[in-house]
Amino acid sequence: MRSLPLPLALTARLAPVAVLATAGWALSSGPDTSPAAKDKAPPDTTDRSASAPATQAATRTYAAAPVPCESLAGKTVTSLVPDAKADGKELPSTDTDVRRTCSWNALKGYDYRWLDVSYEVMESDEAARKSFKGRVADRGGGGEVAGLGDEAYSVVNLTTEDKQQTREGTVLVRAANAVVMITYNGSDFESKKAPGTTEINKGAIKAAKEAVAALQDG
Repeated sequence: MRSLPLPLALTARLAPVAVLATAGWALSSGPDTSPAAKDKAPPDTTDRSASAPATQAATRTYAAAPVPCESLAGKTVTSLVPDAKADGKELPSTDTDVRRTCSWNALKGYDYRWLDVSYEVMESDEAARKSFKGRVADRGGGGEVAGLGDEAYSVVNLTTEDKQQTREGTVLVRAANAVVMITYNGSDFESKKAPGTTEINKGAIKAAKEAVAALQDG
């Protein structure tokens, strides 16, 4: 295979990912500030439980983000991103307990594929719910994905730059206090066309199902 210089579309794709990896995902809301239930017993400061805050924190379903590069089976990676290394590359994060992302990308012949799996663990289900809804609002034109997490949404978009098409699918999933985001895209640098909507959407949803299962398995 002859050496193929990557087009400007790919260069533009790489730059924002590096910025995102450095900055990390921004939390959309602060910690839960709901008041604790009042004690029915007469006030007695000597009998107050010192473990109450720990009990509240323990209600979080997920305490930390899983290892993202271990979230997908090797055969899934090679089917979605041919010629990519199965172990992927974890992107830098400002706080790996809260947010982690793994990326796979490869060029096989003239076909290019890129796949990201990202996790963000928040302080409460409500915080995750607000973040999920905000992200969905920023990505109109998609639809719900049934049976995935507590709520899930997928959307596929086509972009063209320098006559090169790129089709990208995004799947967002909320599972309790965690948000999982899958980004999957592809281009054909010979035909200048992009893979079909169904191929990209199905690939992104397949990756999302495995990523959520990895989160639930802890």
